[in-house]
Amino acid sequence: MALTYASYLKIPELLRLQQPLSEGPEHDEMLFIVIHQVYELWFRQQIHEAERLRDRLRAGDGVAATGTLKRMLVILKTMVKQIDVLETMTPIDFLSFRARLENSSGFQSAQFREFEFLLGHKRRGPLGNYPAGTAERAALERRLEEPTIWEAFLAYLRCRGFEIPPEAFPAAPSDPTPSAAALHPILIGIYRTRPEERSLCELLVDLDEGIQEWRYRHVKMVERTIGRKPGTGGSPGVEYLVKTLFAPLFPDLWAIRADL
Repeated sequence: MALTYASYLKIPELLRLQQPLSEGPEHDEMLFIVIHQVYELWFRQQIHEAERLRDRLRAGDGVAATGTLKRMLVILKTMVKQIDVLETMTPIDFLSFRARLENSSGFQSAQFREFEFLLGHKRRGPLGNYPAGTAERAALERRLEEPTIWEAFLAYLRCRGFEIPPEAFPAAPSDPTPSAAALHPILIGIYRTRPEERSLCELLVDLDEGIQEWRYRHVKMVERTIGRKPGTGGSPGVEYLVKTLFAPLFPDLWAIRADL
């Protein structure tokens, strides 16, 4: 059988994955399912790109790393813009099928946690959402032990001749990205005299800012839909999401701004 557009992209299989559970079903449940499935596809692509970015940085390939970062930023803007579509659903529309979600919650998105870990936002707490022995738990445990994008960037700087202080790296593989004052003079020197490395720094800042923007839009969308009520499945909802705002992934790139 000849390969076709539908067979290559598995279109029939893909279109069978949207299965509303509400009676009728409620009109907006289809939108809710499609949007979140698309998010999971974007998370998959962002993980794919983040792995390439990390590998290219560790290999000292600044050109490929730059191109990958630019692609990740465009995808991130698309992810943020997608919230506009979800916000066309009113609170009443959502309440018409919310009970059908039972214990399911966006907090259970293992792919987003993988993406966070690759970006350096590591912690063991999210592992509790996935039983031991599951594929999701195994993937997150593996990501906790892997180098992050920031560690790969520091390795790239070492390849370029910079002396990176040991405290700029996490003390243990599963630790989050630390802030290291000893790194600041090196970064300031890069900004003042090394335009190629400075360009990569600014793209990382763009990525960091873009993730913060996505978090903010997500928070406001949830608040607009359910207010300050707990999230589905008893998740903390807006109260937790607010705490995630404005926490930088690459703190040293922000800390040096006042000294440039």
